This record gives sequence, C-alpha cells and structure tokens, in this order.
Amino acid sequence: MIKSTMIVLATRNKGKIAEISALLEDRDIIKPVTLKNLDDFGPMPDVEEDGNTFDENAYKKAGFYARILGLPCLADDSGLTVTALDGAPGVLSARYAGENATDEERCTKLLRAMEGQSDRQAAFECVLSFAVPTGQALTYEARCEGVITERPIGANGFGYDPLFYYPPLKKTFAQLPREEKSRVSHRGLALNEFKNEFDNVLIWLQRMTPA
Repeated sequence: MIKSTMIVLATRNKGKIAEISALLEDRDIIKPVTLKNLDDFGPMPDVEEDGNTFDENAYKKAGFYARILGLPCLADDSGLTVTALDGAPGVLSARYAGENATDEERCTKLLRAMEGQSDRQAAFECVLSFAVPTGQALTYEARCEGVITERPIGANGFGYDPLFYYPPLKKTFAQLPREEKSRVSHRGLALNEFKNEFDNVLIWLQRMTPA
C-alpha cells in the first residue's frame, strides 16, 4: 500500500480547482484517492513562477508544495500563446495585466494589444507536473488551437476564455459548459492523459513513496 492516498492540487485558483476536481472525480479508479488543494492547509509561502516555460513553472509548484506538505502534489502551468504577439502572454498569462489584475483587465489588455491584427491565431497550452516529496515527477502536456475574438463572448469559464474561439465547436470557451470545455481544452486533454493511466501512476507513486 502507498503511504498516502491523498493528492494535493497545488493551486488556490478556484476555476482550476473546479475543473481539475470535476475531471478527476468522475473516474471510478480515482475515487479511493482524496483530493485536497492548498486552501485545505494553513498559510504557506507562494512559489515564484519565474521559469521560462510552462514545464519549469509546473514542476516548481508541484515539487515545492510536495516537499513542504510531504504529500504528492499535482500542479499545472498553463497559458495563452498568441501568434501575432510572438507567443505572449505565454508564461506570464496570469500576470499579463499586473500581479493583482482581474480576468477582465487581462482580457482588456489583450484586446488592445490585438487591435489591427489580422492574424488572430492562438493556442492554450498546459503542462501538468505530478511530484512526490523526494523530487521525482511525472509530466503531461497538451495544446488547444483557437482564434482570438474581437470582443468577450460568453459568461462561463475564467481567464481568457471569453476571447478564445474554438472553431470545431463554433463557440468561445466561455460559451461552453464546463463538461464540454473539458473534453477539448488544453487542461482537459492533459488531465485525461493523467487519469487514463492512473493505474500506472499509482504503481509509480508506490515506488516513489518511502515505506
């Protein structure tokens, strides 16, 4: 038996917690595992997300909190990359309009940056890192292609969802119910890969967890 069947979602972002929990808890195989998030624990220091890639930042978060809590942690780093902006906002997606900016302020800044741009191709990218206290980690990543709209459309989701038009469904992410978005989104695809091999993840977790 593994030492603990608790997995900590290494985030306080309510939107991410809701999406990740819904995706993982709908699978019978993961039901024996208790999901927690950082809000379930006492005050802890924040991680400086100063990596140059989503991969670096995801691992920094997962590894940092796994060491502090002594529990396996799952972290994601994700963001929007826009072709006309040379990949911005990229790893700075959450801080694009300032450290404490709202989703609306981020979207407003992006729309201003895109004024007059004919190429509106963009992609959401996600990297998941699942780390144990000793430092080892598994990595999963996915990408979803779309187009930046000229105005916000839809009231669901969070972040840049109102500006991200997904051509196959002819809707923005903010127009999609959570379940439908999760089937096609960057985070949903990465999480599906994680949960679809969860038998192997548990075997790996048992090997990596000291008796």
